[in-house]
Parts: sequence; C-alpha cells; structure tokens
Amino acid sequence: MLPVSASDQLFIEFSVKKLRQFLGRIHVCLEKLTDEQIWIRTGDASNSTGNLCLHLAGNVRQWILHGVAGQEDHRQRDAEFAARGGVSREQLWQRLNDTVLEACSVIEQIPAERLTAIVTPQNYDVTVLEAVYHVVEHFAQHTGQILFSTKAVTGEDLGFYRHLTGTVQPPPPPAGQETP
Repeated sequence: MLPVSASDQLFIEFSVKKLRQFLGRIHVCLEKLTDEQIWIRTGDASNSTGNLCLHLAGNVRQWILHGVAGQEDHRQRDAEFAARGGVSREQLWQRLNDTVLEACSVIEQIPAERLTAIVTPQNYDVTVLEAVYHVVEHFAQHTGQILFSTKAVTGEDLGFYRHLTGTVQPPPPPAGQETP
C-alpha cells in the first residue's frame, strides 16, 4: 500500500470538515423553520428546503455510499424533487445527518491509492477523488440555497460570519471554568 501523502490526507480531511460544516449549517436552518416553512416553494420550478435535504441525502448516498463504498443504489432522484411535504423536519434532519456522517466515515477511510480508482456513480466514470470533490461541491451549492431560503423566510441573519465584523464578543467559557 502506498503511504498517504500530505496532499492526499489534506484532501480527505478538508472534504470531511467541509461536509460536516455544511451539515451543521443546514441543521441551524432546519431548527429555525417550521415543518410548513421547510416545504415552501416560490414556484413550480423551485425547490423547497425539504426537497434540497432529500436531494442532498440522495446524492451523497449515491456518489459516496454507493459509488465509493459499493453499497446498493436505491436512489429515486425524481421523488426527491417531487415531494411536497410528508417528511417532518426531524425526519429530514435524521436522514441527512445519518447519510452524511456515514459518508464522512467512508471518506476518512479511503486509502491514498484508491483516490485514482474509477467508480461509476450516476452513470459517470470518475475517480474516487472526483466523486468526493463532486459531493462536497454539490453539497456547498445546495447549502447556500438552503441558507438563502432560510434567511428569506425568517428575515434573520444566521450569524455564521458575525465573528468577522469585530463587534462580537467571544463566547463565555464553559460552565464551571473561570476566565483568566
């Protein structure tokens, strides 16, 4: 087995870090929305936050859990976009969270020499590295849509970049610990 190079390891670690970060941001959004708000569409050609959560879970499952890990592919992509409700906020979160955490575990275990192996998710012949990159990029794009939709529905700043304004106080120390 080839040793994992620094760049291989960096790619794997950063990919997992970004997926977990985006997942956390989606969780913040879901917590701010009611079950009804999660399924709001602005028109027939648009997708709700619920549709995007179903779609992300399906995409991650198909590209990483099926394409990279070899699990059975049982995705029904059209159903992800056709849904108009019927899945609660908690169910959406559980499905997305479980899928992403399982995919992160798969990604973390990819040996360096496997990054250039060819896999065929969704009828595309790609390397494992390309499959991971696709999923992170795709997840980022739809996370942005969910953030935008949540801000539009709630009128709230989600606060992910408040620390850059210079006006935010550092968080308090954990309970039971004194400040120096």
